[in-house]
Amino acid sequence: IISSLKIILWLKDNKKTKDTVNEINNIADVTEKKDDENTELVNKEENTTSDYWYYIKFPLIDVDLNKLKEKNSDTAGWINVNNTNINYPYVQGKDNNYYLDHSFDKKYNEAGWVFLDYRNDKNLSNKNNILYAHSRLDKTMFGSLSKTLKSNWYNNKDNHIIRLSTETENTMWQIFSVYKIPEETYYITTNFNSDNDYQKFLNTIKERSIHNFSTNLTTDDKILTLSTCYSDTERTVVHAKLIKRSPK
Repeated sequence: IISSLKIILWLKDNKKTKDTVNEINNIADVTEKKDDENTELVNKEENTTSDYWYYIKFPLIDVDLNKLKEKNSDTAGWINVNNTNINYPYVQGKDNNYYLDHSFDKKYNEAGWVFLDYRNDKNLSNKNNILYAHSRLDKTMFGSLSKTLKSNWYNNKDNHIIRLSTETENTMWQIFSVYKIPEETYYITTNFNSDNDYQKFLNTIKERSIHNFSTNLTTDDKILTLSTCYSDTERTVVHAKLIKRSPK
């Protein structure tokens, strides 16, 4: 009886989440935006043979967040991850607990929502900017992030970028590390005492990757971290570095 009840509640949460996603898609306009004179290539000093020059040719995405903020004032941006189902607005609460069991409409839902770490600046000015969401079995939220662990995902070079749109700018991030790991707090460090500490952090999370992205990292880089459950005791983690930005 208990198991049946849990399944019923899980299906009910899934239905609510899909309804919310459909409502969002009806009011949100996600468009690709060509580079212009305001577009900044963040690592333009990279070697001419670097994959960086391949990825910056991709267009940024642009999303008007105003209508979404009318629905939820916590709206902080939009995230799109190539060849996954991750194409959602993300929010930022006052802690990292609220959106674990509340949806975009702020109604209770154990599917939760995609949210930015409360310690991060919503303009993504930190060294390490972290987004969380549940790994749902129906592949909503970060349920499809585990695809990044597969060789067929890695072998398609076009998959290795993440695009964000905030109130102030549109950005592109190049993935440099993908792995699963027992639950810990090290990879979600947001503040570093020195450049030396930050470089050690970058070296550590890069070396953890199950794929070889051959990406250069320096203490000048800002990174984006995606985190979700792989199991009750493990996490799937994706790291990417900022490579292109354009102010709105």
